[in-house]
Order: sequence, then structure tokens, then C-alpha cells
Amino acid sequence: MPREVRDVVFVDGVRTPFGKAGGMYANTRADDLVIRCIRELLRRNPQLPPERVEEVAIAATTQIGDQGLTIGRTAALLAGLPKTVPGFAIDRMCAGAMTAVTTVASGIAMGAYDVAIAGGVEHMGHHPMGEGVDPNPRIIAEKLVDPSALVMGATAENLHDRVPHITKERTDAFALASQQKTAKAYANGKLQGDLVPVAVRDPEAGWGLATVDEAPRDTSMEKLATLKTPFRPHGKVTAGNAAGLNDGATASLLAAEETARELGLPIAMRLVSYGFVGVEPEVMGVGPIPSTEKALRIAGLTIDDIGLFELNEAFAVQVLAFLDHFGIADDDPRVNRWGGAIAIGHPLASSGVRLMTQLARQFAEHPEVRYGLTAMCVGIGMGGTVIWENPHWEGGNK
Repeated sequence: MPREVRDVVFVDGVRTPFGKAGGMYANTRADDLVIRCIRELLRRNPQLPPERVEEVAIAATTQIGDQGLTIGRTAALLAGLPKTVPGFAIDRMCAGAMTAVTTVASGIAMGAYDVAIAGGVEHMGHHPMGEGVDPNPRIIAEKLVDPSALVMGATAENLHDRVPHITKERTDAFALASQQKTAKAYANGKLQGDLVPVAVRDPEAGWGLATVDEAPRDTSMEKLATLKTPFRPHGKVTAGNAAGLNDGATASLLAAEETARELGLPIAMRLVSYGFVGVEPEVMGVGPIPSTEKALRIAGLTIDDIGLFELNEAFAVQVLAFLDHFGIADDDPRVNRWGGAIAIGHPLASSGVRLMTQLARQFAEHPEVRYGLTAMCVGIGMGGTVIWENPHWEGGNK
């Protein structure tokens, strides 16, 4: 029988402060970071009966150790959700949490469930990228991909080769702006509302509380110019114009719009469309370009309809290639208003929900904006984009 597709809304999103890999979370389990986020979502939305949550999807790129054992299910149990609430783990590398959101949103849209939690975690201090991985040798031997495709920094250098007009100086300037915007956002209290304090333990110093991101730093163009290029001699990619190695978790609450209204849950964003694509693995940074074109096509929109952008800053060159393609200036105020991953950090599978949460907060401040998007490049040659509608749009609600 024919089904009616339902509107899906982003109710709320939270995250832990992001730490440096092996930094403030060195003695904290990855699953405990997720559990803290799930509990905070429930605490902040007391009108939601826990038994109304019908799915928990948690992404992790390295699904072993404290990120293994079907973490969506185990984290749900440990967070205190009823045993009747199922869960699963998901992996699309950097776009893990983004895919967790689109996956449960699709289930909500077709009526499989009404309310779900989606998020991600990456503890790169416990599980470095590639730990336990055994790539099939034929992927290289049969020249399906160049060996550089398996090293994300090398793919960024490859992208620089494709877009030589994007100079190192330009990427450094973009990176500096990210740091400055994040510092300003913290000073103005813009990011603190997203953060869940996490108790942390140091064997020597004892217990403490993580309340802010660990990665942001004070820098300058002069300092950035002196950094080494570890992926290629005399290259352009440095630790200053790329996201670092980080630990952190995110979680979001999604629902059918009719269910959100029934329960009195806030509606922060409305899902419009999404798109995932594959690109050449050697230049995975171009992925958000075709994924955005796909999501726009599905939505019947153009890039000019987008009033706010949250683009994951895995590498500055990747974001700049996106901006150039769509004719957007490097300093366009619609883009990453509160900074991005170069300053805040990029704990791989968790980052997609950070982008969404920041976009949701900005929607509330900008009722003149109707549409926004979150987009990111993905390892092994992919891109992902999700387009959202602002329910606070001054043009009127549905």
C-alpha cells in the first residue's frame, strides 16, 4: 500500500568538548563519551519518555575496543535507556555521524519509528586511524586506487595539485580565520551551549572536568608559515591548515515532526534532502562538491538558496576548493561562522553532528535564513551533504 513520507526534524544535538588525541581523554573510555551525550539529550528534553526512543545509531570509524561491540546498542543500555530500545553501529569514516542521522531519518520518514538518537564517537588516542585495518592488497596491486588514497594528508596534497591557484598562503589564511572565529565564538558564548561537561581523570593530578575544546590555539600567519609539510617535501599541507587528531563524541535527537509536536519537543531544523557520492579516492577532498550538487538537485534548490554553510574543515584546501567551485568568497560570513574543525577538532565519525548542532543554533539566531547545509569530505573518496530548513524562517512555517 502507498506510504506517505513524513517530515523529519532535528530536535537537539550535543557534544563533548573535543580533546587532542591522547590528551584530556587519555583515561576516558570512548563509549563513556557517547553515554554522556545520550544522557544529556534526555536530561535536556524531559518531556520525552525514554521508552519513546526507538533506535540509537552511533558511528565509529575504528570499531574495536571501547568503540566496538555494536556501540549503538551498548551505549543505549549504559545510558539508561530501556532494554527495549535497539541500537546499531555505523561506519562511513568521517561522515559516520552524518550517515547515522540520514539513516535514522529515512526510517522516521517512512514510518519505521518516530524518535531516534544518532551520533558518533572517535577516540583517536585509543584507536589511531587505520588501527587493525588490513586493506585487500588488490586495491593497490590492481591499480584500483593510488597508494596515496589511503593517507588523508596525501590526498590533500593531491588536491592541491589539481587546484594550484589555491596557495599555501591562502590555506594558512583560511586556517587562521578558523581559529579567530572559534575564539570569538567562545568569547561570545556561542559554543558553550552545545557542550556536555565530562569528568576526566589523570593518574597524577586526579579528577578534573572537561568543559572546553582542547585543540584551539593562538597562532599567526608567521607561525603557520614555519610548520613542516609532513605528507610531501615542500608541500602545502601542515598541522596548521588541517584538522588535528582528536577524541570526542556527539549525539542528536531526531523525530517525525508530528511526534515532536505531540510531545512538545523543540524543532531546531527540518530535513530537506541529503546526498552521498563517490569520487576519486586520491582526491577525496572534492567529495562535498558533487554531493552538494546532488542534494541541491533532489531538493529543487540552487546554491544561492543556501543562507548558512557548515563545512567540515578536514583540510583548508578541501573547503577552499568547494568555495571556489560555487563562487563563494573565502571570508563569506555564511560559511563556518563560529570556526570549524581546524580549530575545534575532527574526531572523525563524530563530526557530522557537530556541524548540524552548530547550524541549528545559527538558525535560531538568523530567522532571515531559510536553508542551510552541512557537508564533508570522506575518506576513500566520498562526499556527503545534508540540506536543512530553518523552522524559525521569518517567511513562515509549514
